[in-house]
Amino acid sequence: MQTIHQPKKKTQKLNQTSKRFLNIHEYSAKDLMKQYGIKHQRGFVAKTVEEAKSFAEKVKTEYNSKNFIVKSQILAGGRGKGVFNTGYKGGVKFTTSVNQVEEVSKEMLGNNLVTKQTGKDGVKVQKLFIAECLDFDKEYYFAIVLDRGFQAPVLIASKEGGMDIEEVAEKNPDAISKEPVDIKTGPTSEQTLRLAKSLGLNDDKAKQAQDTMSKLYKLFIETDATQLEINPLVETDQGDIVCVDGKLNFDDNAEYRHKDIFAMRDFDEEDPREVEASKYGLNYIGLDGSIGCLVNGAGLAMATMDIIKLYGGEPANFLDVGGGATTDQVREALKIITSDKNVKCILVNIFGGIMRCDIIAAGILEAVKQVDIKVPITVRLSGTKAEEGQKLLNESGMKFISATDLDDAAEKAVKSIQ
Repeated sequence: MQTIHQPKKKTQKLNQTSKRFLNIHEYSAKDLMKQYGIKHQRGFVAKTVEEAKSFAEKVKTEYNSKNFIVKSQILAGGRGKGVFNTGYKGGVKFTTSVNQVEEVSKEMLGNNLVTKQTGKDGVKVQKLFIAECLDFDKEYYFAIVLDRGFQAPVLIASKEGGMDIEEVAEKNPDAISKEPVDIKTGPTSEQTLRLAKSLGLNDDKAKQAQDTMSKLYKLFIETDATQLEINPLVETDQGDIVCVDGKLNFDDNAEYRHKDIFAMRDFDEEDPREVEASKYGLNYIGLDGSIGCLVNGAGLAMATMDIIKLYGGEPANFLDVGGGATTDQVREALKIITSDKNVKCILVNIFGGIMRCDIIAAGILEAVKQVDIKVPITVRLSGTKAEEGQKLLNESGMKFISATDLDDAAEKAVKSIQ
Protein backbone atom coordinates (compact mmCIF):
# COMPACT_ATOMS: atom_id res chain seq x y z
CA MET A 1 0.00 0.00 0.00
CA GLN A 2 1.45 3.36 -1.02
CA THR A 3 0.37 6.91 -0.34
CA ILE A 4 1.03 10.25 -2.03
CA HIS A 5 1.91 11.74 1.35
CA GLN A 6 5.61 11.60 2.18
CA PRO A 7 6.20 12.37 5.87
CA LYS A 8 9.60 13.39 7.16
CA LYS A 9 10.14 10.15 9.01
CA LYS A 10 8.77 6.66 9.56
CA THR A 11 7.61 6.30 5.96
CA GLN A 12 8.25 2.56 6.12
CA LYS A 13 5.88 2.25 9.07
CA LEU A 14 3.05 4.03 7.30
CA ASN A 15 2.96 1.25 4.74
CA GLN A 16 1.96 -1.11 7.56
CA THR A 17 -0.75 0.95 9.21
CA SER A 18 -3.67 -1.02 7.82
CA LYS A 19 -2.40 -4.06 9.72
CA ARG A 20 -0.87 -3.95 13.18
CA PHE A 21 2.28 -6.02 13.42
CA LEU A 22 5.20 -6.98 15.62
CA ASN A 23 8.76 -6.57 14.37
CA ILE A 24 11.43 -8.46 16.32
CA HIS A 25 15.20 -8.03 16.50
CA GLU A 26 17.57 -10.04 14.32
CA TYR A 27 18.82 -12.10 17.27
CA SER A 28 15.25 -13.07 18.15
CA ALA A 29 14.57 -14.04 14.54
CA LYS A 30 17.60 -16.31 14.65
CA ASP A 31 16.37 -17.91 17.87
CA LEU A 32 13.23 -18.90 15.96
CA MET A 33 15.30 -20.19 13.04
CA LYS A 34 17.21 -22.40 15.47
CA GLN A 35 13.93 -23.89 16.69
CA TYR A 36 13.05 -24.84 13.10
CA GLY A 37 16.46 -26.36 12.31
CA ILE A 38 17.44 -23.58 9.91
CA LYS A 39 21.15 -22.87 9.48
CA HIS A 40 21.88 -19.32 10.59
CA GLN A 41 24.72 -17.07 11.67
CA ARG A 42 25.29 -17.76 15.37
CA GLY A 43 26.15 -15.38 18.16
CA PHE A 44 25.19 -13.74 21.43
CA VAL A 45 23.43 -10.54 22.49
CA ALA A 46 25.48 -8.02 24.48
CA LYS A 47 24.15 -5.01 26.37
CA THR A 48 27.51 -3.73 27.63
CA VAL A 49 31.06 -3.45 26.32
CA GLU A 50 32.18 -6.02 28.88
CA GLU A 51 29.55 -8.49 27.67
CA ALA A 52 30.60 -7.88 24.07
CA LYS A 53 34.20 -8.82 24.90
CA SER A 54 33.09 -11.89 26.84
CA PHE A 55 30.78 -13.07 24.07
CA ALA A 56 33.48 -12.56 21.46
CA GLU A 57 35.63 -15.00 23.41
CA LYS A 58 32.66 -17.38 23.54
CA VAL A 59 32.10 -17.13 19.79
CA LYS A 60 35.80 -17.87 19.28
CA THR A 61 35.77 -21.04 21.40
CA GLU A 62 32.27 -22.40 20.72
CA TYR A 63 32.02 -21.66 16.99
CA ASN A 64 35.74 -21.74 16.13
CA SER A 65 35.53 -18.28 14.59
CA LYS A 66 38.75 -16.29 14.36
CA ASN A 67 36.96 -13.12 13.29
CA PHE A 68 33.73 -11.52 14.50
CA ILE A 69 30.80 -9.47 13.24
CA VAL A 70 29.40 -6.78 15.53
CA LYS A 71 25.83 -5.85 14.62
CA SER A 72 23.80 -2.99 16.06
CA GLN A 73 20.37 -4.24 17.07
CA ILE A 74 17.75 -1.69 16.10
CA LEU A 75 14.43 -2.27 14.37
CA ALA A 76 15.43 -0.62 11.09
CA GLY A 77 17.07 -1.62 7.85
CA GLY A 78 20.22 -0.20 6.30
CA ARG A 79 22.31 -0.64 9.46
CA GLY A 80 25.52 -1.40 7.60
CA LYS A 81 25.38 1.91 5.72
CA GLY A 82 24.13 3.85 8.73
CA VAL A 83 25.97 6.66 10.52
CA PHE A 84 25.99 7.31 14.27
CA ASN A 85 25.20 10.71 15.75
CA THR A 86 28.88 10.86 16.75
CA GLY A 87 29.97 10.61 13.12
CA TYR A 88 31.07 6.98 13.44
CA LYS A 89 30.13 5.13 10.25
CA GLY A 90 28.55 1.70 9.99
CA GLY A 91 26.20 -0.16 12.32
CA VAL A 92 27.59 -3.54 11.24
CA LYS A 93 31.35 -4.10 11.54
CA PHE A 94 33.82 -6.84 10.68
CA THR A 95 36.42 -7.26 13.44
CA THR A 96 39.54 -9.42 13.69
CA SER A 97 40.13 -9.53 17.44
CA VAL A 98 38.41 -9.33 20.82
CA ASN A 99 40.08 -5.97 21.41
CA GLN A 100 38.59 -4.68 18.18
CA VAL A 101 35.16 -5.91 19.30
CA GLU A 102 35.64 -3.83 22.43
CA GLU A 103 36.59 -0.73 20.43
CA VAL A 104 33.63 -1.05 18.06
CA SER A 105 31.21 -1.72 20.92
CA LYS A 106 32.27 1.51 22.63
CA GLU A 107 31.48 3.41 19.43
CA MET A 108 28.04 1.82 19.02
CA LEU A 109 26.47 1.27 22.43
CA GLY A 110 24.55 4.22 23.80
CA ASN A 111 24.75 6.22 20.56
CA ASN A 112 22.04 6.84 17.96
CA LEU A 113 22.33 5.06 14.64
CA VAL A 114 20.79 6.91 11.70
CA THR A 115 19.74 4.87 8.67
CA LYS A 116 17.41 5.49 5.73
CA GLN A 117 14.60 3.96 7.82
CA THR A 118 15.06 5.71 11.17
CA GLY A 119 14.55 9.40 10.50
CA LYS A 120 17.09 12.13 11.16
CA ASP A 121 17.43 11.48 14.90
CA GLY A 122 18.20 7.80 14.54
CA VAL A 123 17.64 5.11 17.16
CA LYS A 124 19.76 4.52 20.25
CA VAL A 125 21.73 1.27 20.09
CA GLN A 126 21.24 -0.59 23.35
CA LYS A 127 22.12 -4.11 22.22
CA LEU A 128 24.75 -5.68 19.97
CA PHE A 129 24.76 -9.07 18.29
CA ILE A 130 28.29 -10.50 18.54
CA ALA A 131 28.34 -13.12 15.78
CA GLU A 132 30.62 -15.61 14.11
CA CYS A 133 32.27 -14.55 10.88
CA LEU A 134 31.24 -16.71 7.92
CA ASP A 135 33.37 -16.92 4.80
CA PHE A 136 31.29 -16.58 1.63
CA ASP A 137 31.46 -15.06 -1.84
CA LYS A 138 27.86 -15.50 -2.99
CA GLU A 139 24.94 -13.60 -1.47
CA TYR A 140 21.28 -14.19 -2.30
CA TYR A 141 17.95 -12.69 -1.28
CA PHE A 142 14.97 -14.70 -0.06
CA ALA A 143 11.63 -13.57 1.35
CA ILE A 144 8.08 -14.68 2.01
CA VAL A 145 5.33 -12.07 1.94
CA LEU A 146 1.54 -11.99 1.84
CA ASP A 147 0.62 -10.72 -1.62
CA ARG A 148 -2.78 -9.16 -2.24
CA GLY A 149 -2.48 -9.63 -5.99
CA PHE A 150 -2.02 -13.39 -5.70
CA GLN A 151 -4.14 -13.59 -2.53
CA ALA A 152 -1.55 -15.99 -1.20
CA PRO A 153 1.91 -16.19 0.38
CA VAL A 154 4.62 -15.61 -2.23
CA LEU A 155 8.20 -16.88 -2.14
CA ILE A 156 10.67 -14.36 -3.56
CA ALA A 157 14.29 -15.02 -4.49
CA SER A 158 17.06 -13.07 -6.17
CA LYS A 159 20.73 -13.55 -7.04
CA GLU A 160 21.34 -9.97 -5.99
CA GLY A 161 21.43 -10.44 -2.23
CA GLY A 162 22.96 -8.00 0.20
CA MET A 163 21.31 -5.10 -1.64
CA ASP A 164 18.07 -3.15 -1.21
CA ILE A 165 15.46 -5.33 -2.87
CA GLU A 166 13.45 -2.22 -3.82
CA GLU A 167 16.42 -0.96 -5.81
CA VAL A 168 16.86 -4.36 -7.48
CA ALA A 169 13.15 -4.46 -8.38
CA GLU A 170 13.37 -1.01 -9.94
CA LYS A 171 16.62 -1.39 -11.87
CA ASN A 172 16.62 -5.09 -12.70
CA PRO A 173 13.17 -6.68 -12.17
CA ASP A 174 14.19 -9.78 -14.11
CA ALA A 175 16.63 -10.59 -11.29
CA ILE A 176 13.69 -11.40 -9.00
CA SER A 177 11.82 -14.71 -9.11
CA LYS A 178 8.41 -15.26 -7.49
CA GLU A 179 6.42 -18.36 -6.63
CA PRO A 180 2.83 -17.96 -5.32
CA VAL A 181 2.03 -20.70 -2.81
CA ASP A 182 -1.20 -22.62 -2.25
CA ILE A 183 -1.64 -21.94 1.47
CA LYS A 184 -3.48 -25.26 1.90
CA THR A 185 -0.58 -27.37 0.67
CA GLY A 186 2.51 -25.18 1.01
CA PRO A 187 5.30 -24.81 -1.56
CA THR A 188 5.95 -27.79 -3.82
CA SER A 189 9.41 -29.24 -4.42
CA GLU A 190 9.10 -28.05 -8.04
CA GLN A 191 8.63 -24.48 -6.84
CA THR A 192 11.56 -24.46 -4.43
CA LEU A 193 13.74 -26.13 -7.08
CA ARG A 194 12.88 -23.41 -9.59
CA LEU A 195 13.82 -20.77 -7.06
CA ALA A 196 17.07 -22.55 -6.16
CA LYS A 197 18.02 -22.77 -9.84
CA SER A 198 17.13 -19.11 -10.34
CA LEU A 199 19.89 -18.43 -7.80
CA GLY A 200 22.31 -20.49 -9.86
CA LEU A 201 22.36 -23.39 -7.38
CA ASN A 202 22.52 -27.02 -8.45
CA ASP A 203 22.87 -30.50 -7.01
CA ASP A 204 23.56 -30.57 -3.24
CA LYS A 205 23.48 -26.80 -2.86
CA ALA A 206 20.07 -26.66 -4.58
CA LYS A 207 18.77 -29.35 -2.21
CA GLN A 208 20.07 -27.39 0.77
CA ALA A 209 18.39 -24.24 -0.51
CA GLN A 210 15.12 -26.12 -1.03
CA ASP A 211 15.27 -27.50 2.50
CA THR A 212 15.97 -24.02 3.91
CA MET A 213 13.09 -22.47 1.94
CA SER A 214 10.68 -25.17 3.08
CA LYS A 215 11.68 -24.75 6.73
CA LEU A 216 11.41 -20.96 6.47
CA TYR A 217 7.92 -21.34 5.01
CA LYS A 218 6.97 -23.67 7.88
CA LEU A 219 8.20 -21.03 10.35
CA PHE A 220 6.29 -18.33 8.45
CA ILE A 221 2.97 -20.19 8.54
CA GLU A 222 3.15 -21.67 12.02
CA THR A 223 4.06 -18.34 13.66
CA ASP A 224 1.44 -16.28 11.79
CA ALA A 225 4.15 -14.12 10.25
CA THR A 226 3.23 -11.39 7.78
CA GLN A 227 6.74 -10.99 6.37
CA LEU A 228 9.97 -13.00 6.43
CA GLU A 229 13.11 -11.60 4.81
CA ILE A 230 16.56 -13.16 4.62
CA ASN A 231 19.14 -10.76 3.21
CA PRO A 232 21.61 -12.14 2.64
CA LEU A 233 21.14 -15.87 2.29
CA VAL A 234 24.68 -17.07 1.58
CA GLU A 235 26.65 -19.98 0.22
CA THR A 236 29.67 -20.39 2.50
CA ASP A 237 33.14 -21.52 1.42
CA GLN A 238 32.33 -24.82 3.12
CA GLY A 239 29.33 -25.30 0.81
CA ASP A 240 26.60 -24.57 3.35
CA ILE A 241 23.49 -22.46 2.70
CA VAL A 242 23.13 -20.14 5.70
CA CYS A 243 20.80 -17.29 6.73
CA VAL A 244 23.07 -14.39 7.71
CA ASP A 245 20.50 -11.68 8.39
CA GLY A 246 16.82 -12.06 9.11
CA LYS A 247 13.71 -9.92 9.51
CA LEU A 248 10.36 -11.18 10.75
CA ASN A 249 7.02 -9.42 11.23
CA PHE A 250 3.98 -10.99 12.90
CA ASP A 251 0.25 -10.30 12.87
CA ASP A 252 -0.82 -8.76 16.20
CA ASN A 253 -4.19 -10.48 15.85
CA ALA A 254 -2.39 -13.78 16.49
CA GLU A 255 -0.76 -12.64 19.73
CA TYR A 256 -2.95 -14.93 21.83
CA ARG A 257 -1.47 -17.91 19.95
CA HIS A 258 2.17 -16.83 20.25
CA LYS A 259 2.80 -15.40 23.70
CA ASP A 260 6.44 -16.50 23.52
CA ILE A 261 7.06 -14.55 20.30
CA PHE A 262 5.28 -11.41 21.46
CA ALA A 263 7.32 -11.51 24.66
CA MET A 264 10.26 -10.62 22.37
CA ARG A 265 8.76 -7.18 21.75
CA ASP A 266 11.27 -4.43 22.57
CA PHE A 267 9.35 -1.53 24.12
CA ASP A 268 12.56 0.48 24.52
CA GLU A 269 12.67 1.05 20.77
CA GLU A 270 9.06 2.08 20.43
CA ASP A 271 7.50 5.49 20.77
CA PRO A 272 5.80 5.49 24.22
CA ARG A 273 2.72 7.02 22.59
CA GLU A 274 2.52 4.09 20.17
CA VAL A 275 2.87 1.62 23.04
CA GLU A 276 0.10 3.41 24.96
CA ALA A 277 -2.13 3.46 21.88
CA SER A 278 -1.74 -0.28 21.39
CA LYS A 279 -3.13 -0.87 24.90
CA TYR A 280 -6.43 0.60 23.72
CA GLY A 281 -6.51 -1.07 20.31
CA LEU A 282 -5.55 2.13 18.50
CA ASN A 283 -3.26 2.35 15.49
CA TYR A 284 -1.03 5.35 16.15
CA ILE A 285 2.18 6.52 14.50
CA GLY A 286 3.86 9.75 15.51
CA LEU A 287 5.14 12.07 12.75
CA ASP A 288 6.80 15.48 12.64
CA GLY A 289 3.93 17.83 11.81
CA SER A 290 1.70 20.13 13.85
CA ILE A 291 -1.84 18.95 12.96
CA GLY A 292 -3.02 16.04 15.08
CA CYS A 293 -5.30 13.60 13.25
CA LEU A 294 -8.06 11.39 14.67
CA VAL A 295 -9.69 9.35 11.92
CA ASN A 296 -11.57 6.07 11.56
CA GLY A 297 -10.13 3.76 8.93
CA ALA A 298 -6.58 3.46 7.58
CA GLY A 299 -7.50 4.57 4.06
CA LEU A 300 -9.35 7.64 5.29
CA ALA A 301 -6.46 8.44 7.63
CA MET A 302 -4.02 8.33 4.69
CA ALA A 303 -6.32 10.55 2.64
CA THR A 304 -6.63 12.98 5.55
CA MET A 305 -2.86 13.31 5.81
CA ASP A 306 -2.58 13.84 2.07
CA ILE A 307 -5.17 16.62 2.01
CA ILE A 308 -3.58 18.35 5.01
CA LYS A 309 -0.38 18.46 2.94
CA LEU A 310 -2.35 19.76 -0.04
CA TYR A 311 -3.50 22.76 2.01
CA GLY A 312 0.03 23.48 3.23
CA GLY A 313 -0.05 21.74 6.61
CA GLU A 314 1.93 18.86 8.12
CA PRO A 315 0.26 15.91 9.89
CA ALA A 316 1.55 15.24 13.40
CA ASN A 317 0.44 11.65 13.42
CA PHE A 318 -1.45 8.79 11.86
CA LEU A 319 -4.24 7.65 14.18
CA ASP A 320 -6.90 5.15 13.18
CA VAL A 321 -9.50 4.53 15.90
CA GLY A 322 -11.01 1.68 13.88
CA GLY A 323 -14.55 0.98 12.82
CA GLY A 324 -16.03 0.30 16.24
CA ALA A 325 -14.29 2.65 18.64
CA THR A 326 -15.75 3.30 22.09
CA THR A 327 -16.00 6.58 23.95
CA ASP A 328 -13.03 5.47 26.08
CA GLN A 329 -10.91 4.83 22.99
CA VAL A 330 -11.70 8.25 21.57
CA ARG A 331 -10.83 9.87 24.89
CA GLU A 332 -7.49 8.04 25.09
CA ALA A 333 -6.75 8.83 21.44
CA LEU A 334 -7.10 12.55 22.09
CA LYS A 335 -4.93 12.26 25.21
CA ILE A 336 -2.19 10.65 23.14
CA ILE A 337 -2.47 13.26 20.38
CA THR A 338 -2.25 16.16 22.82
CA SER A 339 0.77 14.62 24.59
CA ASP A 340 2.74 15.68 21.50
CA LYS A 341 4.00 19.21 22.19
CA ASN A 342 4.27 19.90 18.46
CA VAL A 343 0.50 19.59 17.98
CA LYS A 344 -1.02 23.03 17.37
CA CYS A 345 -4.49 21.87 16.35
CA ILE A 346 -6.51 18.67 16.02
CA LEU A 347 -8.47 17.47 13.00
CA VAL A 348 -11.19 14.89 13.73
CA ASN A 349 -12.41 13.27 10.52
CA ILE A 350 -15.07 10.60 10.99
CA PHE A 351 -17.11 8.84 8.33
CA GLY A 352 -19.77 6.93 10.21
CA GLY A 353 -20.51 3.46 8.90
CA ILE A 354 -20.10 0.93 11.65
CA MET A 355 -18.75 3.82 13.67
CA ARG A 356 -21.41 6.11 15.15
CA CYS A 357 -20.60 9.81 15.03
CA ASP A 358 -22.43 10.50 18.31
CA ILE A 359 -20.02 8.14 20.10
CA ILE A 360 -17.09 10.04 18.64
CA ALA A 361 -18.65 13.32 19.77
CA ALA A 362 -19.22 11.97 23.28
CA GLY A 363 -15.58 10.83 23.42
CA ILE A 364 -14.37 14.25 22.32
CA LEU A 365 -16.43 15.99 24.99
CA GLU A 366 -15.25 13.60 27.70
CA ALA A 367 -11.61 14.06 26.64
CA VAL A 368 -11.92 17.86 26.67
CA LYS A 369 -13.33 17.69 30.20
CA GLN A 370 -10.55 15.42 31.47
CA VAL A 371 -7.63 16.86 29.51
CA ASP A 372 -6.84 20.52 29.32
CA ILE A 373 -6.92 20.75 25.53
CA LYS A 374 -5.85 24.25 24.58
CA VAL A 375 -5.47 23.77 20.84
CA PRO A 376 -8.34 24.30 18.35
CA ILE A 377 -10.29 21.19 17.28
CA THR A 378 -11.74 20.96 13.79
CA VAL A 379 -14.46 18.31 13.48
CA ARG A 380 -15.95 16.78 10.36
CA LEU A 381 -18.68 14.19 10.99
CA SER A 382 -20.47 12.35 8.20
CA GLY A 383 -22.63 9.24 8.04
CA THR A 384 -24.28 7.29 10.86
CA LYS A 385 -25.62 9.56 13.64
CA ALA A 386 -23.72 12.55 12.22
CA GLU A 387 -26.50 15.01 13.06
CA GLU A 388 -26.78 13.70 16.61
CA GLY A 389 -23.02 13.94 17.04
CA GLN A 390 -22.89 17.48 15.72
CA LYS A 391 -25.75 18.45 18.02
CA LEU A 392 -23.85 17.16 21.06
CA LEU A 393 -20.86 19.32 20.13
CA ASN A 394 -22.98 22.39 19.35
CA GLU A 395 -24.87 22.20 22.64
CA SER A 396 -21.79 21.50 24.78
CA GLY A 397 -20.90 25.15 25.22
CA MET A 398 -17.38 24.35 24.03
CA LYS A 399 -15.73 25.84 20.98
CA PHE A 400 -15.24 23.51 18.03
CA ILE A 401 -14.59 24.33 14.39
CA SER A 402 -17.24 22.51 12.34
CA ALA A 403 -16.50 21.37 8.79
CA THR A 404 -18.84 20.20 6.05
CA ASP A 405 -16.45 17.94 4.15
CA LEU A 406 -12.81 16.80 4.10
CA ASP A 407 -11.57 19.74 2.01
CA ASP A 408 -13.29 22.19 4.31
CA ALA A 409 -11.92 20.42 7.40
CA ALA A 410 -8.30 20.38 6.16
CA GLU A 411 -8.43 24.01 5.05
CA LYS A 412 -9.88 25.17 8.39
CA ALA A 413 -7.40 23.10 10.40
CA VAL A 414 -4.44 24.60 8.53
CA LYS A 415 -5.83 28.14 8.85
CA SER A 416 -6.38 27.71 12.59
CA ILE A 417 -2.61 27.63 13.19
CA GLN A 418 -1.53 30.23 10.66
